[in-house]
Amino acid sequence: MTTKIPKSQYDSYFEHYISLVEEYPLDKALASGMLTTTNFYESLSEENWAHRYAEGKWTPKEILLHVIDTERIFCSRALQIARSENTVLSGFDENLFAENSNANERTAEDLINEYISVRTATISLFKSFSEKTMNNTGVANEKPLSVQAAGHIVCGHELHHINIIKDRYL
Repeated sequence: MTTKIPKSQYDSYFEHYISLVEEYPLDKALASGMLTTTNFYESLSEENWAHRYAEGKWTPKEILLHVIDTERIFCSRALQIARSENTVLSGFDENLFAENSNANERTAEDLINEYISVRTATISLFKSFSEKTMNNTGVANEKPLSVQAAGHIVCGHELHHINIIKDRYL
C-alpha cells in the first residue's frame, strides 16, 4: 500500500529525498534500492572509485560509506521512535563521520558487501513495524521524524547520491 507521508512527519530539508521514492511502498523502495545501488556501484571502475570532482569533495567510496552510515542512523532513529514515546534524538555531523571513516582504505567489494548487509537488516527492521507504528513520530536533530519518513529518506538519500555521482563524477 502506498501512502502519502504527511509533511508534519518530517522536516522540509528531506522533501527532495522523500519525493524520489514516496510513490512506492517502502518495502518495494528498499528492495529495488538495494538492487539499483548495488548495480550502480559495481559498475564503477577502480579509477571512478578514487575520483574527487573538486578539492575537498568525497570520493565515491566515501559517498557509499556515508550512505551506509546514514542508513544505520536513520534505522536507529526509526527503531527508537517506533519503540518509545516522546523520542528526542540528536543529529550527527556527516563530515566528521566521513573524515573518520577510512573509506578510501577499503576495497570497493568490501563496501558493497557492507551496504548489502546493512540494507538486508533495514528491510527486516521495517518489515517488523506495524502500519500504526509507521506513523509514530519523534524528534531528530530538533525536527519531526516519523518511522515511515525515516525509511523513505534512506531510500531517497541513496538515489540522491547516485545522481550526484552520475552528474559530477562520471
